[in-house]
Amino acid sequence: MASKYETTALVLQGGGALGAYQAGVYEGLCEGGIDISFIAGISVGALNTAIIAGNAPKDRVAKLHEFWNTICQPYLGVPVNPLFEQSLFRLNDMARETLNTLHAGSAMFIGQKGFFRPRIPPAALLTTSNPATASHYDIQPLKATLERLCDFDRINQGDMHVTVGAVNVRTGNFAYFDNRRTRLHPEHFMASGALPPAFPPVEIDGEYYWDGGLVSNTPLAQILAARPECDTLVFQVDLWSARGPVPHNIGEVSDRMQEIRYSSRTRMVTEQMRARRKTQRMLQEVLKKVPAKVRAEDPLCRRAAQIASSKRYNIIHLIYRDKPYEQHYRDFQFGPTTMHDHWSSGLHDIRHTLAHKEYLAMPDNAEGFVTHDVHRDEIEQTMHPEKS
Repeated sequence: MASKYETTALVLQGGGALGAYQAGVYEGLCEGGIDISFIAGISVGALNTAIIAGNAPKDRVAKLHEFWNTICQPYLGVPVNPLFEQSLFRLNDMARETLNTLHAGSAMFIGQKGFFRPRIPPAALLTTSNPATASHYDIQPLKATLERLCDFDRINQGDMHVTVGAVNVRTGNFAYFDNRRTRLHPEHFMASGALPPAFPPVEIDGEYYWDGGLVSNTPLAQILAARPECDTLVFQVDLWSARGPVPHNIGEVSDRMQEIRYSSRTRMVTEQMRARRKTQRMLQEVLKKVPAKVRAEDPLCRRAAQIASSKRYNIIHLIYRDKPYEQHYRDFQFGPTTMHDHWSSGLHDIRHTLAHKEYLAMPDNAEGFVTHDVHRDEIEQTMHPEKS
């Protein structure tokens, strides 16, 4: 059914170490025979975007594994024995939380291989006024990793439409870097993930850019606003859930703040676009009742015809659901075992989602716009069994 759509898009939110969930989702899409034609990412979603778009279809999952297995090792020193780590991880939630805390501390003090390293001397001790050193960590290792794992000529051929979001530090304006409008380099993807004050702004054409998540952590609106309009199937993969429990202690407050901040308007964008599609389809039907001569000559009718559309949009939403043992540092907890756990969660969720073949069907409602979320739908069916 996915082949009936003119565009099949993958939208990847930011979320640091949680991004392995997106890699698992992509592996499941490959298993399901879903061919992605448009991919958009922000922050770690932009890094996954580079790996996917920068490799031949048959190599993408293997390269994602190589990327994540690389950046989930400490920048310095010998990693924990994998068998010991896996055994500890399987004990109980307290053991998992302890392991995660150790890995988060390692990321802070040592850095991550092929990704970032502590700035020496620390930024606070530097006397130079250079934007490229105004951060706690140096991300030059990431550039080498992207150059090693990605074919940027392939990215820029345009066979797959690629776009990543960042923020212009000087103007505060959001910017999208798109391979249909400019030639993309490692710096464009690094800029999308340059979250301050940990990472420095990245210079591109004389301007400096920070992580797009500072303004919006999801590029969904960019997909839905693409022109010309097309019948579009979107797999929106979020790493932060807007919904969650009310905090009962100060630690939970930090967790909930992160979730609300970085879930970043996915539902708002979806509802705005649903309303827009409904208006467009209504205009389309109204114009059918207007004589052809009037439609051709009247300026308002011509303007309405430009806005009207009968294109249909289907958004399949996947949201990482954090585990009880994960704390507020889960976005920079790069332990290998936890990474594999995130990856497995993404693979499980997309397999579960694709088992609902009806999710891929073209919308046939008045708006020409539908959303699906397998977890939400299952909760609603449990609460309202008469609707199932």
